[in-house]
Amino acid sequence: MIKKVFLTVLTIILLLTLLLPTNIVQATSLSNITQGADNFLQQGQHGSQGTINGQILGDTSNLIYNTLLIIGVCVAVIWSTILGIKFITGSVEQKVKVKESLLPFVIGCVVIFGAFGIWRLIIVILR
Repeated sequence: MIKKVFLTVLTIILLLTLLLPTNIVQATSLSNITQGADNFLQQGQHGSQGTINGQILGDTSNLIYNTLLIIGVCVAVIWSTILGIKFITGSVEQKVKVKESLLPFVIGCVVIFGAFGIWRLIIVILR
């Protein structure tokens, strides 16, 4: 049963990551790659410093944050649903096992969502 649940959760996570929008990779010729590398080296030799684009960095951080948060919420909802179904339909021994597994579940949720809260707090403070 646990293997089936694990495989189901893993399948859902994989499907979510595949269905999320991805960047389109375009093939470039070798001359374009070497020209870009040469330009990069020339900028370093002339002492010109590139700046970090805060908007792009913020957008990337938000994309990663939202993707991981969606995955975390989905896993938490699926796992709590499984525990609830086990508790409702299980025998007395199974109900005891479900109650024993509730503490690690709650601790895991607190750790995961606490980490997301800290991440969001740091991003808001640094902006």
